[in-house]
Amino acid sequence: MTAEQASPRSATVLVVSTRAAAGVYADETGPLIRAWLVERGFAVSDPVVIADASVADALAAALDDAPDLLLTTGGTGLSPDDRTPEATAALLDREIPGLMEELRRRGLAATPMALLTRGVAGVAGRTVVMNLPGSRGGVRDGLAVLDPVLDHLLAQLSGRGDHR
Repeated sequence: MTAEQASPRSATVLVVSTRAAAGVYADETGPLIRAWLVERGFAVSDPVVIADASVADALAAALDDAPDLLLTTGGTGLSPDDRTPEATAALLDREIPGLMEELRRRGLAATPMALLTRGVAGVAGRTVVMNLPGSRGGVRDGLAVLDPVLDHLLAQLSGRGDHR
């Protein structure tokens, strides 16, 4: 086991859904993301489900804990209360637009609605932040985009990555 593997990377999952937060239905995307993170060796608590109106405060609180990775699901569409991208962008030091461009491209193969996701991705301090759509398919597409670059991205942020 390498030194990097000895101390687990940390992640936080925020589910942004007013209806799930109110108990109207059970969220299915947060557990999907958490399972994916656990498979990759991340230390991650249960997803935090919040109402759309609380997204800015929840993002700031999650970043105060300085996880290596912060993934959100939901609140990226065009409904009147969807504000996840705006709240996220306000906290980013640098954007990583290629992640979202690829997520939309992949999603388009399944549904034209993928073009409507307004999520952003970037870096806040040393935390990678990515907004995933609120659908299971959108989450799967986003995780598939992130998977092959995540280790390299986190290594670069920690100063360990090469630039090949």
